[in-house]
Amino acid sequence: MDAHFDQVQRARQLALGGAPRNYFAYSTVLDRPAFEEWRAQHGYEGFELPAGQLAEARDVGLVFDFPSRWWGGRVAGLADAPGQRVFGRLFEIAAEDWPIVQHKEGAITGMCVERELEVLVGGAPIRAVAFTTAPGRRSLDGPVSTRFLAALQSGARTAGMPEAYLEELRALSAP
Repeated sequence: MDAHFDQVQRARQLALGGAPRNYFAYSTVLDRPAFEEWRAQHGYEGFELPAGQLAEARDVGLVFDFPSRWWGGRVAGLADAPGQRVFGRLFEIAAEDWPIVQHKEGAITGMCVERELEVLVGGAPIRAVAFTTAPGRRSLDGPVSTRFLAALQSGARTAGMPEAYLEELRALSAP
């Protein structure tokens, strides 16, 4: 358990009875081993993501703009990128669980900020929230984390992302 656990628990109590939120997850939260390790380290062993749906965010791309000590290099956020797309999973998160998602994504520590976007699920547009690097924390210094890339690729594969997208992610690791 870390120092933010009590803060998250207070926020969860305040959110009880609120409206659920659509969460577009595109990163390491989709990698089961990485997610389980995070849950255990932070005291959320009982939290599970609900069943999600494959989703596509258009006109955005991955940008490796956050140097992470934990991952040993830069990790990805989202940036406007006309013509590009990022696949992920759309989850409906209960209001009282949203603070856990905020903690996982780094919003609690100011690492990330919420970004509203439109995703396509089965061809239908749905408004959702994703997380991306906070403007004041962006940096392109240092290498991209190879551990992060491996978790990103593993999560995308197990989340059932299209083969063409998996190929794009694998190409990020190529020298």
